[in-house]
Formats: sequence, structure tokens, C-alpha cells
Amino acid sequence: MGFFKEAMVVSATAYLVLKNGRVFEGRSFGASGETLGEVVFTTGMTGYLETLTDPSYNGQIVVQTFPLIGNYGVIPEDFEHPDVQPKGYIVREWCRRPSNFRSRGDIDAFLRERGIVGLWGIDTRELTRIIRDEGVMSGAIAPSLDAVDAGRIRAFRIEDAVAQVSVREVRREAPPDPLHRVVLWDCGVKENIVRSLLARGCEVIQVPHDTAAERILAFEPDGVMLSNGPGDPAENIGIIAELRKVADAKVPIFGICLGHQILALAMGGRTEKLKYGHRGTNQPARDVRTGRVSITTQNHGYAVVAESIGRDVGEVRYVNANDGTCEGVDYTCIPAFTVQFHPEAAAGPHDTSFLFERFLQLMAP
Repeated sequence: MGFFKEAMVVSATAYLVLKNGRVFEGRSFGASGETLGEVVFTTGMTGYLETLTDPSYNGQIVVQTFPLIGNYGVIPEDFEHPDVQPKGYIVREWCRRPSNFRSRGDIDAFLRERGIVGLWGIDTRELTRIIRDEGVMSGAIAPSLDAVDAGRIRAFRIEDAVAQVSVREVRREAPPDPLHRVVLWDCGVKENIVRSLLARGCEVIQVPHDTAAERILAFEPDGVMLSNGPGDPAENIGIIAELRKVADAKVPIFGICLGHQILALAMGGRTEKLKYGHRGTNQPARDVRTGRVSITTQNHGYAVVAESIGRDVGEVRYVNANDGTCEGVDYTCIPAFTVQFHPEAAAGPHDTSFLFERFLQLMAP
């Protein structure tokens, strides 16, 4: 309790106001000011740096359910994107004196430097229960209640998120003597997906989200990787239309998270918004063929509707062991498979990293 009281002295009062009218009074850290976003929670006990730099959190205010965040400081080598992605950050406590030989500072200074508004000292358990019971909702963090505009909170929605996080130009990386050429369709990719492909001998050609199918096919790829990313998958009408053309060319495809969702949409499926989503490093995914359950890292608020995948198109391969939602599809009409979870982890378990090897086998001549 000594640390908690000491930090209370130096932190200014700040508030979280939810769309449903609930107000939480806490303390400010990181940047000062007001921010507005969709309030979601993540259950990871570690991996807060990967969370803060995951493009899939674009437009959201992230609540950490683990009570003490920042213990091992700030480690740039662990970032998943150059920029911090959430609109705001909420924790029970933050560690003022991190201990790690790789650390280059504390999380408060890091958020302040990046202009990210933070809130700490509230009951994050109660806040998480509200989200679980009522679903994700918009909210605002502000230094005073007078600064809060309830109308803006009610009207908030995440828009054009993929365009904000995708690369603007083509990037190429390759290991010595690459075995395969992969076009990575970047909708907000986590850096460890790139690292995982490079480590397996793949040349990676990272292209912007709005790249035409003709240009992608002109690279003569052995396979196409569809990345993770933020927002409502159904809003990506242009990407979905171009993806249909790539699928028609019978190029092997591997989709992760948002990539899983947009390929399902391109093949005639549907997606739906989940009540509070799956975010954390302990989500169980069951292989319906083998019955084997893998513990996975996930970060998504939408899911593919399993019943919308036609039998002539493909079959659901993985389901979430908690709520039964679709976690993966094996396509039978094209050489493709997709998963809702993150086989590259970062942070989290490596139970499903073998899926990258499966992609290599799919690309093999």
C-alpha cells in the first residue's frame, strides 16, 4: 500500500464516463487531457507493450484486468507497431520503478511522450463486469466532468481504422536465399507476423490495404498473408472486392484475425459483433477435427458466423471453447485457411505457431 499512497499524491484527478452514464473517478497518468473511444478489456497478465502497440486496438480505450501494469518497463524491441494504437489506457495501478535489464523507462513517461491519455486507481474489476454484462460501449477519459460531452460519447464510432494503421507504400524484406515469396496484405499487421514469416525463409512483400488485386498478383507470390487489423470487417468493401479476385486466382492464402473475417466475407460469409469480444492471451480454441484445445492470443470484437460458411465453400476448423464462436475456417474451394487467433502470439502462448508451417506446405509446389 505504500507505493499506492505515494502515487496518489502526485496524480491529478481524472474521470472515465461511459455511454451508459456510469462515472469512475481515478487518477491521471500518461498525457493529460481528454480522449474518446470504445472501452474494451484485455485479460493478459503480461504483454502490455504488445497491447499498446497492436493496431487492432486502434480507436479503443483499453482496460487491463491484471492489477499491476508496467513492472518490466518499456522495451522498444517488443513493440508490434511503431505507434501506440489505443485512444486511452486504464489500469488499476502502474509501476513507477520497473525492473528489467531491457527496460528504457516507465510506462507513465512512455504514454506521456506518445500523447496517450491514461487513467489509474479505479476499480477495474467493476468496470470489466459492466462491459461483460452490457457489452463494449463508448466512453471518455477527462480531467473534469465539465469537459465531458455526453452527446459525443453516444455518437462515437470507429471509422476508417484500417486506413489509419496500414503501410502507405510497399515494403520488402527477405532472408538469405528465400524459399517462398509472400505478399502480406497489411490491414494493421503485428510485427511478429512479419518476423515469423522471415524466420521461416519467406520473402515478405508488405502492401497497403488498398492495393489492387492485379498488382498483388503481378508480384507472382507463392502465397498471400491477410493480416490482423482494427474495426468492423464488413466496412472494408474495397479490400473484400479485390480479395475475391485474388481468391479466384487460386493463390494460397493464410488469414489471421481481421484477415480471417474478410476472407469469409469475400467468400459469401457473414460477420457479427460480439458482446465484449475476445482479448487476452488465454483464449481456448478447439480443433473440431481432433478435439485438441490450444491456448491462444486473441484481440477482436467481431466473429465470423459459422453457419454462413457454405458447405461448398469450406468448413469451420476451430471454435472457441468458451462460447462456441468460429475461430478458424479451412476452405475447400480455394487453397486457403484462416484463424481468428494469433499463431504468432506476441505476447502469449506459442501453441499454434505450427500454422505457419502449414502455410509453407500450402505454398509448396
